[in-house]
Amino acid sequence: MRGEFIDVAGTRLYYYAAGTRGSGDPMLLLHGVPVSGHLWSDVVPLLPQGYRIIVLDLLGCGRSDQSRAASFGIAAHAERVMAVLDVLHVERACIVGHGVGAAIAQSIAVHHPERVSRLALINAVCFSDWPDRKLRALRACLPLLRALPPRMICDAVERRLLAGHADAARGARAVTRFMRAYTGTTGRDALLHHLRDLHAADTAALAPALPGVRVPTAVLHGERDPYCPLERSRRLAYTIPNASLETIEDAGHYLPDEAPVRVADAIARLLSR
Repeated sequence: MRGEFIDVAGTRLYYYAAGTRGSGDPMLLLHGVPVSGHLWSDVVPLLPQGYRIIVLDLLGCGRSDQSRAASFGIAAHAERVMAVLDVLHVERACIVGHGVGAAIAQSIAVHHPERVSRLALINAVCFSDWPDRKLRALRACLPLLRALPPRMICDAVERRLLAGHADAARGARAVTRFMRAYTGTTGRDALLHHLRDLHAADTAALAPALPGVRVPTAVLHGERDPYCPLERSRRLAYTIPNASLETIEDAGHYLPDEAPVRVADAIARLLSR
């Protein structure tokens, strides 16, 4: 396993590669917000052999730059992901996305279908009924939030991350890893930048094109997710023609962290389709 930085449009994005090159298309794992590639730490060793695995930190997350000049919207993230694939000479990949990362995966599948061999969407942000009321209220208070100390913002984000885990002990360990990037002023600003730029209009605009996504698709959902209702994942699986739906009991929003074996097994089944 090796990690390095890639320059994309004047920003640095961090990724690490694992696995081995084989006959199958590479896998690209996309986390959501506000976490990082650490989300996939326990999934990667369980994935099938013979595949190149690429784990990316989105701009503003993990070890990637926390640029205030770039857009953190879904379409902008998707185009940066495409630039990373270009730099790595990846023509087609199985795109695996969680949360906002799943929204980015949908954008890639709609706008760059020739680059996607398979699609896995985990506790996906999709359609128009997000974010929840609390996040919408916080967005309205952005000028005030920018004046708060980073620690206050981090405390609120940590509480939300913990609430997204069904397993409190595992959630506490995950929060320690996920929050390393956000403890300073630039980290606080990156969190608020995402809050400003992520809008349901972006996924609502993708929805009419989802029936045109023809690649094998797996939709996974942790049944104890307090943020993404199961009905949304059911609708997503119904809308994409070649999609399956798997629900996982006793797991919350951060499914790759809480149920890595189930997630890896679901991806293995997807690769065989």
